[in-house]
Amino acid sequence: MNHSQADEKLISRLKSMQTLSLIVGVIGLIALIAGYFFAKDQFFQSYLVGWTFWVQVALGALVILMIQNTVGGRWGLVIQRLVEAATTTLPFLAVGFIVIIIGIPHLYEWSHADVVAHDELLQSKSAYLNTPFFIARTVFYFVIWIGVAWLLRKWSAQLDDDPENASLRKKLRNLSAPGILVFGLTVTFASVDWMMSLEPHWYSTIYGIMFGVGAMAAGFSFAIIILMRMVKYSPWKDVIRTIDISDLGNWLLASIMLWAYVAFSQFLIIWSANIPEETTWYLARTQGGWQWVAILNVFLHFFLPFFFLLVRGTKKAPGRLLSIALLVLAMRFLDLFWLIFPAFTPGKIVFPWLAIVAWIAMGGFFMAIFFRQLTKASFFPTYDSRLAVHPVKEEAPSHAS
Repeated sequence: MNHSQADEKLISRLKSMQTLSLIVGVIGLIALIAGYFFAKDQFFQSYLVGWTFWVQVALGALVILMIQNTVGGRWGLVIQRLVEAATTTLPFLAVGFIVIIIGIPHLYEWSHADVVAHDELLQSKSAYLNTPFFIARTVFYFVIWIGVAWLLRKWSAQLDDDPENASLRKKLRNLSAPGILVFGLTVTFASVDWMMSLEPHWYSTIYGIMFGVGAMAAGFSFAIIILMRMVKYSPWKDVIRTIDISDLGNWLLASIMLWAYVAFSQFLIIWSANIPEETTWYLARTQGGWQWVAILNVFLHFFLPFFFLLVRGTKKAPGRLLSIALLVLAMRFLDLFWLIFPAFTPGKIVFPWLAIVAWIAMGGFFMAIFFRQLTKASFFPTYDSRLAVHPVKEEAPSHAS
């Protein structure tokens, strides 16, 4: 399926969105740079939140792509090009890590030799928590993620040209299946490095799983949002069926349920053990106003989407599912905000404007790259006959919200 079969309005719309996203990114970047001179420490803290959010979206797209290549399913085919395009932002996000490197002294207390010299626990962790090794590990993570994403996208494009090539299909499966395991390991260590080590005296063996599951929820939310905005255009409107939308809704439901289960498990284990050096992490996030953020996160990140997604009608109506996906993606930002900022202001809630600016700036460039890559390939993988372009009126999704 090439772009000649696509609605010209869609192509024009995507190019307009690319330009608009780039403009937003540039304006956001200017505002972010200005903020650096007014509040240097808050600048790096806010940047960490905004950067981590978009990294999580890209990583969520990557794991969804690997799941699709491993287990198959029509649901994955309809969003395959969307998640592939999202993974192409990883090189940009890797470059964005340079700002984190510059901000290491402002973010991580383990980077200060004088602090480590008077702290036995930090001394015992210094073999792992040190600046050169911290940078090297992140470079390693991105090399793995970018390499896997590049190969999957390359082989998928080659398969479009040679649909009967069984070797390419095997390559996609053989890389994706173990790739999911590698994803779990690298994402776990990355979350420990970037976020958990902000408070190096605290630890949790569940933290990395919570971050990885959150990434998957962010990836599904992002893909659903884009898909629901395109479903009225050709060729999407001739391919997308009600069952596809319902399946994506089920995946979103499963991801937020898993996130809630893991997050609650961490809370329950730590709170029931009542070990002071562990409970302090939750105390910093449940006092001074942070408790309201936590309650809001639980209600809007889990309970509200959960009950709406249980209703079959929600998962069949593009407008309703779009609203839920937007809510979940917004809550992914709030969750990261709640995880990161109390490390700097424990027991005292803050809402720095720079965090929103950083999110907008990074998001503008992220979306510009995404829209550009989306227009450079077919909108669907043409090697699978299940996506043959023909209207299925009895299963056509309702556009009513």
